[in-house]
Amino acid sequence: MDVDELLDLEHQGWKSLCDSTGADFYGSVMTEDGVMVLAHGEVLDRQAVVASLDAAPPWRTYQISDERLIRLGDRDAILVYTGRAYRDGAEPAFVALMSSVYTRQDDAWRLALYQQTPVPRTG
Repeated sequence: MDVDELLDLEHQGWKSLCDSTGADFYGSVMTEDGVMVLAHGEVLDRQAVVASLDAAPPWRTYQISDERLIRLGDRDAILVYTGRAYRDGAEPAFVALMSSVYTRQDDAWRLALYQQTPVPRTG
């Protein structure tokens, strides 16, 4: 396991959020009991994630920076990074510290937990 393997999954996820295929992507990559803890204070299970992404407006672009990998053994790891995403229009960037907990199931990395912690705007 290396950071590039899990970082590639994060990029696939963000790209799916930009091209409106996020429901399919996260429906296939999340564990059956996986959850997302979102910046606005909601916890969504896999089914709710898929349903919410079907109606979500796409992101125009995104950036991942300051990524680091925390190994929890051979089959589990956490990827932590700063995410910055932009929608169309004059809306300011969404910036958050993000963590994704991955576990190895059936020879594939699966997302068990994703959490966003917003970075307060300054100025």
